[in-house]
Amino acid sequence: MLHTNTHAQTSHLTFLLPWKATHRMSSNSPIRLALFGAGRIGQVHAHNIAASPETELVVIADPFIEGAQKLADATSAEAVSSPEEVFSRDDIDGVVIGSPTSTHVDLITRAVEKGLAVLCEKPIDLDIETVRACHNAIGERSSQVMLGFNRRFDPSFAAVQRRVAEGEIGNLEQVVIISRDPAPAPRDYIAGSGGIFRDMTIHDLDMARFFVPDIVEVTASGSNVFSDEIASFDDYDSAVVTLRGSKGELVNIVNSRHCAFGYDQRLEAFGEGGMLTASNIGPTTVKKFSSTGTELGDPHMPFFLERYAQAYLAELETFAHGIRNKEPFSPNFEDGVIALELSNAAVESAASGRAISVAPIAAKA
Repeated sequence: MLHTNTHAQTSHLTFLLPWKATHRMSSNSPIRLALFGAGRIGQVHAHNIAASPETELVVIADPFIEGAQKLADATSAEAVSSPEEVFSRDDIDGVVIGSPTSTHVDLITRAVEKGLAVLCEKPIDLDIETVRACHNAIGERSSQVMLGFNRRFDPSFAAVQRRVAEGEIGNLEQVVIISRDPAPAPRDYIAGSGGIFRDMTIHDLDMARFFVPDIVEVTASGSNVFSDEIASFDDYDSAVVTLRGSKGELVNIVNSRHCAFGYDQRLEAFGEGGMLTASNIGPTTVKKFSSTGTELGDPHMPFFLERYAQAYLAELETFAHGIRNKEPFSPNFEDGVIALELSNAAVESAASGRAISVAPIAAKA
């Protein structure tokens, strides 16, 4: 059963949260952060934290200490090999979790118990029961957790959502989300990813809820059209998901693990009064016109690190702002629960060939 939260987007609220930083923070001092994970996504967070005047990267923790030390040297931080060396400190305000998914629940739990704010990459865990057990264990301290659904912070997607919310196109009727990777991930990644719906589609399911918070039905279909390797893991290389909102809105999500023209990321919102779209982004806006063709441009951004660079920066800024002003985070822990529930419903629908009804009730129930 899906648990949704019709009030998940709460960034405008200003009530105080039940947590505090572990050291005294002045109004103009940078937010001091620890980072778990020195891999690909950890490097993005590390450089963003170090570059921002609002934040300071204090320590990087990774059991592969050589990688942590190399990243720490590049960002003027300290490197350690264990979580204990982070949680024993009293000079940090929050943590960013970019370590493997299997570590997320433990690190979230330990961080909130110490009174720290948390920015955690998706998913919280691949197993929904583990996620719910974590939610029950930390209780109201889940308000200290922000989930890394960074696409909500993409300037174009955020602008479309804001304009829809302002009523610019009237009642929202349909949303189309297209997300295609330029090439499949490595074999080892696919093997532990949890499948296309929990790994890839989960971002688009959260984006769907950014526009249509209450989803009541999930219909999904997966196919293997080009990759025998992905099929060997009982996973799909292509998928289409249709969601139905509580007011009859329809959301269509199109996914593929490959795309010949680059990282394909598009969004369309259609309403009674018109349509808003967000298109792909290239490294430049230069177009070539000649006798052999027109509007020939650069390939799209090669992958998510480049395409969503601004989104990662805006996500970090929002996290730091929430810590400084003790404001609630969005997307939050409950959004992470709901996205995984929707992913599981998509898995069930694709396997059974049936539409899966889900109940729009509060995530913390």
